[in-house]
Amino acid sequence: MPLFLVAVVVGFLVAQVATLFTTIYLHRALSHRALSMRPAAALAFRFLLWITTGLKAREWVAVHRKHHAFTDEPADPHSPAQLGWVRVQLTNAALYRRVARDPESVPRYARDLPPDRWDRVLFDRAWLGLGIGIAVLVVALGPVYGMVAAVSHTVSYLMLNAAVNAIGHTFGKRPYANSATNLQWLALLTSGEGLHNNHHAAPTSAKLALHRGEIDPAWYLIALLRSVGLVRVRLNKVVLAPGGAGGESAERRSA
Repeated sequence: MPLFLVAVVVGFLVAQVATLFTTIYLHRALSHRALSMRPAAALAFRFLLWITTGLKAREWVAVHRKHHAFTDEPADPHSPAQLGWVRVQLTNAALYRRVARDPESVPRYARDLPPDRWDRVLFDRAWLGLGIGIAVLVVALGPVYGMVAAVSHTVSYLMLNAAVNAIGHTFGKRPYANSATNLQWLALLTSGEGLHNNHHAAPTSAKLALHRGEIDPAWYLIALLRSVGLVRVRLNKVVLAPGGAGGESAERRSA
């Protein structure tokens, strides 16, 4: 395989790891408290997310909780019902940044996640984390192909996360009465996030595959970590939000 294609594949695989850690730590653990982690495991997740995405946990959580509070309403940070799915797919990062940088949104929706010592020393320094991640790729693949892998990773990660918000609220099945959709092919590419209708129906569930034949790739890692005592799952059964509609009203009351 040509080195260029190797670099592209490596970048995509790094994006898959970042997506996996995003759904387990930022989404299921922090945003919805569907699971909790031992401190060492949480720190490992935070570090790997730092060098692969540079995201600040409290900002990601705030944006996502606001999405649940106002799903597909005008205040939703990234609603295809309001903006069109193509715009959300192509500009999701900018839509995210607008809320993440809002001085009112983060204190309101992520008040349970104040900056800690690790944030102040490392994790709030996004460019340092990304620089370390890029440096690892450059050392492994050389300067040219390392940068190709970095670009491949960035594009893949941003487009896959955008697809959950854009495609995952426009196309697919709706077994529950909410505006999100289920797409198994998208779930396979996003560590289970494509089962988005299920998630809005049962946001406190650590497992997103709720029906026969559905596959939630992240659940296998969660189950493994639980078996060795690094993760505790909050609920052992699926609890649908009131009306099975995804819990938007409950999320809004708690915001």
